[in-house]
Amino acid sequence: MVEAWYMDESQEDQRAPHRLRPNRAVSLEQLRRLGVTYRKLDADNYETDPCLKEIRRAENYSWMDIITIHKDKLPNYEEKIKTFYEEHLHLDDEIRYILDGSGYFDVRDKDDKWIRISMEKGDMITLPAGIYHRFTLDENNYVKAMRLFVGEPVWTPYNRPADDFPARKQYMKFLADEAQ
Repeated sequence: MVEAWYMDESQEDQRAPHRLRPNRAVSLEQLRRLGVTYRKLDADNYETDPCLKEIRRAENYSWMDIITIHKDKLPNYEEKIKTFYEEHLHLDDEIRYILDGSGYFDVRDKDDKWIRISMEKGDMITLPAGIYHRFTLDENNYVKAMRLFVGEPVWTPYNRPADDFPARKQYMKFLADEAQ
């Protein structure tokens, strides 16, 4: 099961867990209220998994690829790692399914505090369009992930501040509606 927590404000190695002391855990329900959804799947059988096939059909995830993030596998590795960790949003949902390895997605809560979501093999996460987030490897320095899209992939990150985009405004409305 996925684990999430509020982060400390340390500027040390981004790959460290950065837990508050004492730890402040974040539940799946708290993530859901931010629009973040989570599923656990069978990563060993992703090529034939009927659950993944049904999710792709139901959510209309028509496009997918697999990315391996490791210094020996990803061209411009150091540059990419820095880019992934810059706070940004997308105009479409971001769907990632961890096939091997591990890493962290960080998302902002409604009070603009960072929540760290630990992702490992079998975890699938959907981040809603308009949510500020970032990604980093953990101390294992390796992840293999499936990227899913509705239609053609759009890779454009919009670094903060990006509050004028319709996707951000729609996300902020979602948060306001969830608070009521």
